[in-house]
Amino acid sequence: MRRTDPEVWAGTAMLVVILGIGALVPIAAPDALTLPVVAWLAVFAAFVLATVGIVLGSGFATTRAYTLLGAQVVLVGTLVLTAPGAGWLPILLVVVAALSVYVVPVPVVAVVVAVNAVVVGAAVGLRGSATDALLTATIYLLLQVASVGSTLALQRERRMREQLAVAHVELRAAAVLRDESTRSQERLRIARELHDVLGHQLTVLALELETASHQDGGPAREHVLRAKDVARELLGDVRATVGELRRQAPSLQESLGALAERVTVPRVRVAVADDVTVDEDQTVVLVRVLQEALTNAIRHAEATVLDVVVTADEGRVRLVAQDDGWGAARVEPGNGLRGIEERVRAAGGTVRLDGRNGFRVEVELDPVRRSVVERRRVDGDGRALARGAGPVGSTVTGA
Repeated sequence: MRRTDPEVWAGTAMLVVILGIGALVPIAAPDALTLPVVAWLAVFAAFVLATVGIVLGSGFATTRAYTLLGAQVVLVGTLVLTAPGAGWLPILLVVVAALSVYVVPVPVVAVVVAVNAVVVGAAVGLRGSATDALLTATIYLLLQVASVGSTLALQRERRMREQLAVAHVELRAAAVLRDESTRSQERLRIARELHDVLGHQLTVLALELETASHQDGGPAREHVLRAKDVARELLGDVRATVGELRRQAPSLQESLGALAERVTVPRVRVAVADDVTVDEDQTVVLVRVLQEALTNAIRHAEATVLDVVVTADEGRVRLVAQDDGWGAARVEPGNGLRGIEERVRAAGGTVRLDGRNGFRVEVELDPVRRSVVERRRVDGDGRALARGAGPVGSTVTGA
């Protein structure tokens, strides 16, 4: 489980307090111990290890975390009951109650708080009156409730921040895809207008000039032939421009960069190689992959940095998103990751997930059906043919 900076400092302070209490009890109140000092310190060391295991665990609500919490409750109870005269030792019960919020549901936390209150009451009752035991148990009950309440409030605030960040990422992804769709539709509209208006008019002009070139024009015939060649060149240019507009690839760097902008935590670093070529459908897939990687880094990994690198290898596009958050020895995809796998496979690609060192998503997509270089070569050949001087009686096709 990843911690934000305030939580790291709070956890460090908590461990310092625990170690300080453990060191002081055998020194300041050795007579208060009902166990040999070595045995008591062994129990205390086990309690510290259980606490560290929970704090540094990579995930809560797991069997391991439940086991560690159960060990904590038993060990801290043993410490308090075997040192009934150490008045400051029961503060460890408050620490256990606060940590239990991260591990178990609230009803179980309530049970932990109640057990701790009974333990501290019993410890005081071993050497004091029933009234002192009841009063002390009540005080520590209230302290635990306050600690649990503040921890729940911090958790709720963090969840709200995460939800807000995830909502922002979702909105940015929708905006990026909407803008790209709008630009694509505008390019297609312009291409259609060029084809339907200018292209057809140039075709008619070329046909008229073709007809005029067969008429007896005397000196004007040479000018008609030159005008016919110019019309053919213009028609070839229009065809090439229309084709380029229809096939123009979106800027992947701009799309991924726009999605990541204004995301403060984690810090996103996007690098797209110059030779990467994607079509509109692949852009949608890669934007959704980055969206899910960001969502995972915010919600689960609690990462501070997310590196996104897009490269091309023999036409195949490869995206790697790697964060520095908490990983997992075994990745169990949720709905979001399963959705990404389905999208990528539908696009003819592959997905690999790795949680051993942070969280890593690697996606490979098949090459675009016709690369930009090939398209430009075809366009250039077509334009050259349009500009070439064919037979006088050659036929001019439609745009």
